Amino acid sequence: MSTEKIRWQGITAKYSFPDTGRSLWQVMNSVVPFLVMWYLMYRALEVGYWLTLILAVPAAGFMVRMFILFHDCCHGSFLKTQKANDRMGLLLGVLVWTPYYEWKHDHAIHHATAADLDRRGIGDVYTMTVEEYLAAPWWKKIGYRIMRSPMILFTIGSFLVFTVTHRFWRPGAGKRERSSVIWTNLTLAAVIGWLMLKIGWAAFLLVEIPILLIACSAGVWLFYVQHNFDPTYWERHENWQFFRAGMDGSSFYKLPKVLQWFTGNIGYHHIHHLSPKIPNYKLEQCHNENPIFQVEPLTIRKSLKSLYFRLWDEKEKALVGWNALRKYRAPNMKLDM
Repeated sequence: MSTEKIRWQGITAKYSFPDTGRSLWQVMNSVVPFLVMWYLMYRALEVGYWLTLILAVPAAGFMVRMFILFHDCCHGSFLKTQKANDRMGLLLGVLVWTPYYEWKHDHAIHHATAADLDRRGIGDVYTMTVEEYLAAPWWKKIGYRIMRSPMILFTIGSFLVFTVTHRFWRPGAGKRERSSVIWTNLTLAAVIGWLMLKIGWAAFLLVEIPILLIACSAGVWLFYVQHNFDPTYWERHENWQFFRAGMDGSSFYKLPKVLQWFTGNIGYHHIHHLSPKIPNYKLEQCHNENPIFQVEPLTIRKSLKSLYFRLWDEKEKALVGWNALRKYRAPNMKLDM
């Protein structure tokens, strides 16, 4: 394993530096089109709301793309200095409704704990094991079923994460993380207040809400399917391996080129987890030039199976749906909860 570790670290190091020109061009071809689309959606209200809703789809795509740039800033991989990454991340964070330092902190924990069964719960889509679910009280089972329902997780749930949950800091958050939440909220309030004064509160909501609904749903789906797929890798901490968590516990989500562009190559998630210092625009190159990273892709069709995953079965070492509970028996516990 040590030889393999040195090998992949040496390979990824060749791609782990930003190109300022390419990064700034990404800002231009993501932020400017988003603002233009937002304005066009507002003007489309004069024609009909149907046109506004049609334009919301590409606008949401640009919001997803902006979040990938924000995400790279959190990893310090987008611009050459940490100060530049932080400043850009703070600005992009307002556009994507996400406090920069708070999300940066939680996402760093996610990278350090992904696929570790003993360190779940921060920066991930929470997944219970079969044993944990069977032992849980009825109210926790109901809450978990609601949370893991695709009709909730990828609709109102994802929307509430970005519009409500991100307005508060996590218990135990540090001073910088708390300040990030406060200043992001104040900036959002100022921008939203100014827009409402200019165009009216109804027009603002008619434009912003469909963008957020689509972008948040797409973003949460991407994050979910990158770690909830079959076969995947989860392990208890004493047996957990970083390399396997990246290569086997993170998917290579192969998307059509247009969706790959809007999602900033984040489908090459296995490489990203091995080396988050690689800018999004170098992930495909790293994949294509190095056979060691060319794993079996997860296609859109195959990824739909992830909609049925609910729990991790430690005995089978696989994600399973509710039907898998039928083979388990626990005294004084109802399996149909």
